Amino acid sequence: MWLIVREAARRISITAGVAGACVLPAAAQQAKPPVFSWDLSVGWIGMGDFQPVPGRVPPVTSDPKHPFVPNGGRGQPSYHIADLTNPNLKPWVKAIMQKDNDEVLAGKIAFTPSQSCMPSGVPGFLALGGNQNPYWFLQSPKEVAIMRASDSQVRHVYLDVAHSPDPKPSWYGESVGHYEGDTLVVDTIGLNTKTFVDNFRTPHSGKLHVVERWRMINDRQAMEVAFTVEDPEAFYEPWSGMRRFRRVSRPFEEEICAENNQQLFNYQIPVASKPDF
Repeated sequence: MWLIVREAARRISITAGVAGACVLPAAAQQAKPPVFSWDLSVGWIGMGDFQPVPGRVPPVTSDPKHPFVPNGGRGQPSYHIADLTNPNLKPWVKAIMQKDNDEVLAGKIAFTPSQSCMPSGVPGFLALGGNQNPYWFLQSPKEVAIMRASDSQVRHVYLDVAHSPDPKPSWYGESVGHYEGDTLVVDTIGLNTKTFVDNFRTPHSGKLHVVERWRMINDRQAMEVAFTVEDPEAFYEPWSGMRRFRRVSRPFEEEICAENNQQLFNYQIPVASKPDF
């Protein structure tokens, strides 16, 4: 008797499944979240600096008198020098950046997180991933890890949870996310003030709040992230930026930041004072 009941239940389940498959494939497909790196051999390399989002306050851009020339570009490579005529910068931000611009133009080596083995923060993390250093995504139902081989830096995005009431400030803050169709939406708060928001070394306050929207485009051959930055102590208005990435086939490899780099750049690279074993 039990075998007969179990077999009947199995047939009902199969019949319902087939019927459901006939009626709901489109809805089921829409509910399925995107897979950004279907294995750790698919990475994404950033292209250029932050671009403006139409209709939004734009990010800081390059000083037209001192255009940025990347390694491998046409002409002598140069550092990022910010255009300080940007009207969205609060006076204290502009003063810090003016001093930094002057020092770099006088011969100082411009700070970047990678050369100093420092975490890059958010949205500074979005400005990296160029120079053949991809991002990889590791996705699970509860978390998305966004990884770089360079410096072995990882961001953790926790899915479908609320922010903590008062998160302790940290290098990458507290990132919570959810999927909206084909887009991963990430909301980040709780960032410390030791990082910059872009390649132009633009500082921020502890009130920094960043919302990112990641999605694949061009038949999954490219990726785009559009983001909005809100910090009432550093900027008069929230501003938005966008960056695109191209897909590459490259396995994830751990890349340790070079020891003793501080002898060259002197940016106080973290060094262990004693062995940990």
